Amino acid sequence: MKKNSTKILILLIAIIIIVGACIIGIKGLAFELKYQNSKKIEVGLSKKFEEKDIKEITNEIFEKQPVIIEPIEIYEDAVSITTTEITEEQKNNLIAKLNEKYEAELVAENIEIEEKSHVRGRDIIKPYIKPFIIVSVIILAYLAIRYYKLNALKVLVQSFGIIVISQAVLLGIMAITRIPIGKLTIPLVLIVYMISNYICVARFEKMRQLGQS
Repeated sequence: MKKNSTKILILLIAIIIIVGACIIGIKGLAFELKYQNSKKIEVGLSKKFEEKDIKEITNEIFEKQPVIIEPIEIYEDAVSITTTEITEEQKNNLIAKLNEKYEAELVAENIEIEEKSHVRGRDIIKPYIKPFIIVSVIILAYLAIRYYKLNALKVLVQSFGIIVISQAVLLGIMAITRIPIGKLTIPLVLIVYMISNYICVARFEKMRQLGQS
């Protein structure tokens, strides 16, 4: 029964990794709006605004498009609006609505639509690579020393394999479910990383106990 469960788990992991790799090859990974090709406009309202009020206007103008609204001045009297696409008509309608809401005198012709380029996944994770490697080396060295009686090389290989496979499974799940790369990505990676280390310790503790019995 246990062997069958292990085989099913291995098969499931293999399917997730293979299907995820195929989806990444065909469609790539999904990204949050801030990392996608997008367009942005910045508007000075000369008075403090509430994000929910701007959101009501952008929902009306951009409908189902995702939108990021951010204050760009210390007094929160200027706003940055980013979305996937901004046409001249949408910009004109947006400025008209903002003028009406805030009694401003904004001129659509004086406000430019800025283009933001897609941020590559490798550029997002780049600051975390070196710390991740250093921590991994320390943990692997600790496991090899702690469980040297189980064969240090075997412990290193199995630990490294579990860590890599767990991250590959996470990547596969993100690709299949289209979870976007963004602010939750690093926390997810760290959670899976900690779980994989726990699995390593639990595995080697069990092997050591079996060896002593």
